[in-house]
Amino acid sequence: MALLVIASCQLMVVLDITIVNIALPDIQRSLDFSTTSLSWVVNAYTLTFGGLLLLGGRAGDILGRRRVFVFGVLLFVLASLLGGLSQNSGQLLAARALQGVGGAIASPTSLALISTTFREGPERNRAFGVFAAVSSGGGAIGLLAGGMLVEWLNWRWVLFVNVPIGLLIVLATPRWIKESERHPGRFDVTGALTSTVGMVLLVYGFIRAAQEGWRDAFTLASFAAAVVVLVAFVLIERRSRQPITPLHMFADRNRAGTYGIMLSLSAAIFGMFFFLTLFVQDVLGFSPLEAGLAFLPVSAVIAVGAGLASKFLPVYGPKPFMVIGAVLAAAGLAWLTLTDVHSTYAGSILGPMLVFSLGMGMEFVALTLMALSDVPVAESGAASGLLNATQQVGGALGLSILVTMFGTASNNEAKKQVRQFLAQATPAERLQFRRTGQLPSPWSDEVLTAGVSAAFVMAAIFTLVAALVAVIAIQVRPSDLERLKGGPTMPGQS
Repeated sequence: MALLVIASCQLMVVLDITIVNIALPDIQRSLDFSTTSLSWVVNAYTLTFGGLLLLGGRAGDILGRRRVFVFGVLLFVLASLLGGLSQNSGQLLAARALQGVGGAIASPTSLALISTTFREGPERNRAFGVFAAVSSGGGAIGLLAGGMLVEWLNWRWVLFVNVPIGLLIVLATPRWIKESERHPGRFDVTGALTSTVGMVLLVYGFIRAAQEGWRDAFTLASFAAAVVVLVAFVLIERRSRQPITPLHMFADRNRAGTYGIMLSLSAAIFGMFFFLTLFVQDVLGFSPLEAGLAFLPVSAVIAVGAGLASKFLPVYGPKPFMVIGAVLAAAGLAWLTLTDVHSTYAGSILGPMLVFSLGMGMEFVALTLMALSDVPVAESGAASGLLNATQQVGGALGLSILVTMFGTASNNEAKKQVRQFLAQATPAERLQFRRTGQLPSPWSDEVLTAGVSAAFVMAAIFTLVAALVAVIAIQVRPSDLERLKGGPTMPGQS
């Protein structure tokens, strides 16, 4: 029951990253968003969620993880209710930002609660397997849930649905989850401020680069400011007696390698969901509900991969699953590069998507275990917050790079398709094209498909980089295998 409570919270938080995507057209019509400002419905959540994760993890260490967990869920519920009741764009964006704050408090705390609730060994391995499956598969579930709610009810229910789920979690938490030991200390306010501002600037820079290009003045200014602030953060943390992020975590090559792998894989999985959602709706003609159903096998296969990894981790250690998982993900993405306008879901999308999902299921269990292995209990909140932050920043960074690849390839293909269209079009079709600047189908499908294929090439490269880091950086010691089997641990370690 404790695992059900913790996993339900993580599913609610992760699901909210994608559930709104399906509802964006309805939100735009309802609240009069412009096409440019509409992207902030997603970005307002991503920025606050990614920027405040470290602070959320540290708060759980100092104030008690169950207490902070409940507060984060309640804040998330309140923000979801306000978002669903929004009457204008400003109200919705404020509510989405507040949702990100609640998620940033609840998510790293829920991961740390696994470390304090379940004994190290097979029991904790299974718990991490469930948590990893929920974390990596929640995006697909969000697309399905969003499609159902928009098609059967309306867009407001993609936010309202969090209210009963969150309240049930709050009611169940005191009964099934024990409060963790509080570790006396003080908040590193300066470190928290600089880390949060630096990460928000970094994430904002990547998101703006995807929208406005890498030469945009605000994009460059955001990156420059992020570098300055994050360098200041590192200097502050080196001098702080109780840092929000103990820098010695990066001295461990396994943990540093884990963060690097998570950065690369998050870029790939964010990109897969984004571009496949475009492809199945715009080229294959799927409705929102059909698009959501198309991604349902992803969650099931991720759960299978996570279950296999959880079962055999004590025997083989995490490294083989990190390497094999990344290679499988790369193979699936490379397969997706072969899609064209004549592709079908069953013949060209389902197979590679399942291969990719199996690899990701293996990866996330191994990464979660390695990131929190051999971490003192007092620092497990900070370690889990850093892992989650790496995932969000990696997703934003990777998606911006993939969108840039998509834009370059689609622009090149558009020049070719415009020539072919003008050679075959009727006078009426030519006049319509001059007015709108938009190619009709099937020429527009060719442009989109060329861009999607190029994006998947880059995504496959990201996963191959993750495999290479796993081969070079990760080292599994006999003591690590002993802990995974439930052997003795050092005092004060989780």
